[in-house]
Amino acid sequence: MWQKITRTFVLTGLITCSAPSLATLEEGIAAANMGKFDVALKEFRYLVDMGYAPGMYELAKMYDGGYGVPRDPRKAAELLQRAVKLGSSDAMFALAVMYEEGRGVKLDKQKAVDLFSQAAKKNLPAAQYNLGVMHANGDGVAQDYLQARFWYERAAANNYTLAMFNLALLYYQGLGVQKNIERSYIWNSLAEFNGYQPATESRQLDEQSMSRSQIERGQKIANEIYHKIQARTYIAGSGFTQ
Repeated sequence: MWQKITRTFVLTGLITCSAPSLATLEEGIAAANMGKFDVALKEFRYLVDMGYAPGMYELAKMYDGGYGVPRDPRKAAELLQRAVKLGSSDAMFALAVMYEEGRGVKLDKQKAVDLFSQAAKKNLPAAQYNLGVMHANGDGVAQDYLQARFWYERAAANNYTLAMFNLALLYYQGLGVQKNIERSYIWNSLAEFNGYQPATESRQLDEQSMSRSQIERGQKIANEIYHKIQARTYIAGSGFTQ
């Protein structure tokens, strides 16, 4: 079973905004991360009153986790829905997870897929990855390894380690693609570069079926792709000769 991810509580502000709003958001985030939830709540509520989507997203996380307030997933979902209407990709992702789990809202896998899709199209790597997992598992959608690969490739282009590892699995098992151990080796190498230990074990397994020349070529391609990903010049699905 392919595994999805959820968002942890480490608060990070996103989206370009006016200086006062950004300052207030950053102050709230800093306060929350220091455990000063009363200060964070004050800052985030001010931003919500101003109709500012990132403030809605951060306040939703406070209610969802019960940080400084009684835990209230329903209130969190309401705030996220408001932020989604304002175009927040982070809110789309968080609300998708809630629909998928039936937390604060009625369980609705199709709604989760729709929200992950919206966030993925806004280039949010976590949403791209989760959407790939849902297609691979047939969770909320018909099982479709081609679509899984499509979204894994986009998340991998955004340096998302688990997407790299799952791409390697697709190539190793020949799911939605022609079985290709060398490409499995390349994607495992990329995930390994990012410190993912299971990818090291998978890469070593790949090597057992590869010649020395294939390994050397795979290393070269992996290094080239990695540098492009770090420079944000890699295009999803590129980097391989046919």
